[in-house]
Amino acid sequence: MTTAVPPMPAMSCAGLSKKYGDVVAVQDVGFSVAPGEAYGLLGPNGAGKTTTIGMLVGLLRPDTGTVLVGGTDLAADPMKAKSKIGYVPQEIALYPELTGRENLRFFGRLFGLPHRALVKRIDEVLELVGLSDRADGKLDTYSGGMKRRINIGAALLHEPEVLILDEPTVGVDPQSRKAILDGVERLVAGGMALLYTSHYMEEVERVCDRVAIIDHGRIVADGTRHELVSMVGSADKIELTLDGDVDVAFAKLRTVEGVIEAVRTGTGSVRLIAEGGRYLLPAIITAVDGIATVTAAEVIEPDLEATFMHLTGSTLRD
Repeated sequence: MTTAVPPMPAMSCAGLSKKYGDVVAVQDVGFSVAPGEAYGLLGPNGAGKTTTIGMLVGLLRPDTGTVLVGGTDLAADPMKAKSKIGYVPQEIALYPELTGRENLRFFGRLFGLPHRALVKRIDEVLELVGLSDRADGKLDTYSGGMKRRINIGAALLHEPEVLILDEPTVGVDPQSRKAILDGVERLVAGGMALLYTSHYMEEVERVCDRVAIIDHGRIVADGTRHELVSMVGSADKIELTLDGDVDVAFAKLRTVEGVIEAVRTGTGSVRLIAEGGRYLLPAIITAVDGIATVTAAEVIEPDLEATFMHLTGSTLRD
C-alpha cells in the first residue's frame, strides 16, 4: 500500500523576522498555503501583516527566515520565485490616463508575455473580472470597485501560482465586492493558492479555508474557522429580555436542560450560556410560560470575530 504524498505548498515561509532599529515588526512567522487553498492573514493595525507580505513578495529583505514559492527559494532565485506570484496591494497600482486594456497590455509586457499570447490573455482576464464591456474606457472614468477589479486582473495576467490580495475590497460598492469575492472563489476552485487579508471578517469567513491571526509580530493562532472558534468555546450566548416575575423566571431558566450557566445582566435581562441555543429557545419560552413573557431574544453564536477579540483584545477594524 502506497502512502499519498501531500502536494508541495504553493507558498511557505519559516522563521521570518524583521526589526526596524529596536522595534520588532515580525518575529518568527511561518505558515504554508497549498494549491487550491485560501489562507487568511488577520491582525490589528500594526500587528505585522504589511511587513510580512512585504517579505513574502520580495519587497522587504527579512532579517531571518526563508520564503519558498512553488519550491523556489525567494532569496536564492528571486526572479523565478516572483514570477509565480500575483500581488495586489492595498493601493491601486495603475495608470489613470490609460484605458483598462492599455493598463493590462503595459503590465503584460512587463511580465514578458509574447504579443499574441498577451492579446488572448487580456481578453480572458477582462472576462474574469467582469470588465470586458468597459475595457476601452480610461481608468479615471472607472468606479473605485472597477479599478480594484482591473488591478486584480493585472496580477493575473501571467497566471501565477499564488495570488496575494491585500485588502482588495476597501471602499468598493456592494456589486463590485460581490464580483471580487465570486472571482476569488473561482480562482481558488481552479487550483490557485490565495493569501488574503481584509478588515471585513465576513469576507474572511466566506473565502478562507484556514486563517492565521497575527498580533505584535507573532502568529498567535492558525487553523480552520472551526478550530479557531473552538478556542473560545462552542457554547452560544442567549440574551433574554423578560417582562413579569423575573426572579422566579430566572430560577426556572437555570433548570432548563442544556443551559450551562445563567446570569442576571439587568433588571429584566438574563444571559444564558447553552449548547445549540437556537434549538433551545422553545424550551426556554415554555419554562417561563405563565411567569414571565420573553419580549426579546438574541442568540449569539461563537464566531471568528469573537476569537479575534479573545486573542488580540481588539476588533479587526481597530
